[in-house]
Amino acid sequence: MKHFFSNIKGDAFGGITAGVVALPLALAFGVSSGLGPSAGLYGAIFISFFAALFGGTNTQISGPTAPMTAVSMVVISGIIAANDGDLSIALPAILTVFLIAGLSQIGLGVLGLGKYIKYIPYPVVSGFMTAIGVIILLTQILPSLGYNPKEDLQYVNQFKAQAEEVILENILKDEAGDGVLVLENFKETIDRASLISQADIQKESEILASKNASGTIGALAVMPRALQNINWLELLLALGTIIIIYGFKRITTVVPSTLVALIVMSGIAIGFGLNYKPIEEIPSGLPILQLEIFTKFKLTTITPYIFTGFTLALLGAIDSLLTSIVADNMTKTKHDPNKELIGQGIGNSIASIFGGIPGAGATIRTVVNINSGGKTKLSGMIAGVMLLFVLLALGPIASKIPTAVLSGILITVGIGVMDYKGLKAIPALPRDLSLGPFKLSSEVLIMLVVLLLSTFWDLIFAVGIGLIISCLMFMKKIGDLTSEYSDVKPLKEKSWPDEKDFPEHLKESVFIKHIKGPLFFGSTSDFQQLYKQIPDTATTVILRLGRMQYMDQSGLYAIEDMIQELQTKNVEVLFVNVLKQPRYMMERIDIIPDFIPEAHIFDSFDACIKTIS
Repeated sequence: MKHFFSNIKGDAFGGITAGVVALPLALAFGVSSGLGPSAGLYGAIFISFFAALFGGTNTQISGPTAPMTAVSMVVISGIIAANDGDLSIALPAILTVFLIAGLSQIGLGVLGLGKYIKYIPYPVVSGFMTAIGVIILLTQILPSLGYNPKEDLQYVNQFKAQAEEVILENILKDEAGDGVLVLENFKETIDRASLISQADIQKESEILASKNASGTIGALAVMPRALQNINWLELLLALGTIIIIYGFKRITTVVPSTLVALIVMSGIAIGFGLNYKPIEEIPSGLPILQLEIFTKFKLTTITPYIFTGFTLALLGAIDSLLTSIVADNMTKTKHDPNKELIGQGIGNSIASIFGGIPGAGATIRTVVNINSGGKTKLSGMIAGVMLLFVLLALGPIASKIPTAVLSGILITVGIGVMDYKGLKAIPALPRDLSLGPFKLSSEVLIMLVVLLLSTFWDLIFAVGIGLIISCLMFMKKIGDLTSEYSDVKPLKEKSWPDEKDFPEHLKESVFIKHIKGPLFFGSTSDFQQLYKQIPDTATTVILRLGRMQYMDQSGLYAIEDMIQELQTKNVEVLFVNVLKQPRYMMERIDIIPDFIPEAHIFDSFDACIKTIS
């Protein structure tokens, strides 16, 4: 406890400064997620406080981040769409997925898996981070232009026929559930349909229009309409925000430029009484427990998103532990990765119960905290308390912030989150892969696959596919390298020193083969050709295994197949100097002693020769 309060002044200044930096981002990420600014603020408050209290990195500042928000956005939009566009109905399921993510992080920490996060290949991380930037840019262009698909009547009217189809389908589902659907008599259906108003059809059309324009592909699809219907006031507010963020950094970095942009542009919009679009109202008072997570829990609703919850947990773990490494380098300390995951999991779990979006360790906020004097966990807790004060004292004022200003902030976040280091390295990386007439780097291929799939298909599956490709390519490279230094080829080779005096009368009937290096999946094809090289006059094959240190399952079955093939030709197989690991593998499937009895295994070549002479 003494250590906890050993740097109160520095921690207070660091925490408050980090909280100030976090405020505009928390609001922006909340709006971007689809749950509203209050969800971003709640996430920042609880994750910052509890991740700091229970985590394993003293100076870490946590909260909603760009990668976590991008994945959350997919979850939120998917569950809302599955609930007829009604957020109030979808909210319990959404928050349950976030709770699963938090609990999964706690599980990762308890199981001690934090140290393995570092094995995620860099091209996968690079492609994912760049995709996050692209997704944020594409999805924020529409609000920065002041375009909302729901408000474009001409666009919405295109979905009226589809809306009527959806409404009719819902009526039929309700009738089936009530037990009144009779195919011979649609009187009940007609009666219920007559109660549907034009306002209901309009509302459903707006939901479909909004869904069709969501995501990167949807944003690109409606971009021409957005460019034809630009709201110049909203665009100027967004551009002014972007200019201030980049311009103010050149003057000083003492005051966060995002906060300056937020205050200045919001002040202009409010002060001059401009007709702008404000963000959703932030509820006043303390955050409320969302007990519907438990009271309205339905496994069938969240089953499709359980894997997404695990992925959110893994992404948050990577995001947080990378930030922890940055903090270690700056403070010359060493974080506890498993404790950090437990802290992040507790923070995300509590945030979800109060309606907040998930988050992770935030690099920029952590760096600001350290540079401002933060040294202990107290700094992250103070950042959370500071944001809670803003919520309670300034909620009504914050509710007047223009949506376009937050879009401008997010556009700069999208530009900043891209991995320019990885992109710049593309021309320099060795082209070690041939695809038809083209040669390219396998690292670049993985990065581009993850980037494109994440941007235009699915963030979760993109990372999974990237990891699979990375593992396969890594196995091939290691296999090629090991094969280069191994010798299991069935070609003629030089005799070993103890074979110089090999009896002449045995040279026709005895075939000697040396296996040098591991027998594994990368070398089995050569090994399988061994029996073809054996002369017809041979009645005995001696396999010298003293330099075969390792055998995998592929090698195990290859040697079994070879022995069986030779035995069908009445060729006797003898082993010389079998090492521990290969012997253990062969004993597990009874190659030893069923195919090769102990009497045919020798500790030395001389002992083997004496037996067959």
